[in-house]
Amino acid sequence: MKNCNFFSICLVYLLVNYKSKEQKSMKKVLLAMIFFVCTFSVTSQTKQIPDFSGKWELDIQKSKLDNARIRIETITINVSQTQLELKVETNVKHKTTDNQSGMMGNRGGMGLGVMTDASFTYSLDGKETKTSQETPFGNLPVTLKAKFDEKESKLKLTQTRRINSPMGEITIVLKETWQLSQDGKTLTIKREIETPISSNVSELVFLKKE
Repeated sequence: MKNCNFFSICLVYLLVNYKSKEQKSMKKVLLAMIFFVCTFSVTSQTKQIPDFSGKWELDIQKSKLDNARIRIETITINVSQTQLELKVETNVKHKTTDNQSGMMGNRGGMGLGVMTDASFTYSLDGKETKTSQETPFGNLPVTLKAKFDEKESKLKLTQTRRINSPMGEITIVLKETWQLSQDGKTLTIKREIETPISSNVSELVFLKKE
């Protein structure tokens, strides 16, 4: 965008100071250059984010699960991505031998950020978006934010939930860091859940199925 601003300043200077036919022709050429540079700059910024689209299935053997996710049998995430947003649909299946615990897990650990069936849409322009999620506590507000780290080529997603309790407001923050392999067939997600009393970290490795 710096190049875009530079050429824009040059054009303004010419418009103010020169009026000959030759200079008018130069202005047209410069205007076309500005349009190209600005368009290219915006497009290149958008394309910096890798395309995470596809159906992804958890590779449990390669993943590092914390205690809250040790009962998981499989996780499938369906990702749809455009230049403006990222939609993530998560489906979780728990081991049948731990049926009771599995039911708790499918309810999202009471909606406090444990891996669960869910669907969220993030804005890829860096802005926060607000949505809600049904939990045993009721319909909880969720604030979503996505930020791309260009240096590390990683996408950082954040979910923030605030719950009113007898002890006051509780804030729970879920942070995910997404990174694609060079061949685009493996997605690694580092997941961290922060609560007022503890934090859990896990690393989930997904293989592309579609």
